[in-house]
Amino acid sequence: MLEKTTRMNYLFDFYQDLLTPKQQNYMSLYYLDDFSLGEIAEQFEVSRQAVYDNIKRTEAMLEEYEDKLHLYEKFRTRQKMFKKLSSLLEKHIKKEESKEIFDVLKEIQELD
Repeated sequence: MLEKTTRMNYLFDFYQDLLTPKQQNYMSLYYLDDFSLGEIAEQFEVSRQAVYDNIKRTEAMLEEYEDKLHLYEKFRTRQKMFKKLSSLLEKHIKKEESKEIFDVLKEIQELD
């Protein structure tokens, strides 16, 4: 469950601008703020089933976006490459040079 939640949080981060405001609200409350279906339903004055259906449809949409655009996959690949490169730099370059290169890479990573 934690793995799914983490994945949905990332997908939501990447693709939230493609969702309607209602979908954004439901997903944000459910995944980021950890609201229950009942709490969301009460806040929007709809049934729990309506919230559940909306969240499931939105999850499917996010997965479709990822299947087409691969933003999360590319992000994870870059993260792995960054860690590997950081490790290699620490092993093979003088400390001060390694720190400088590492700082530049970190700045690039933060742009993602």
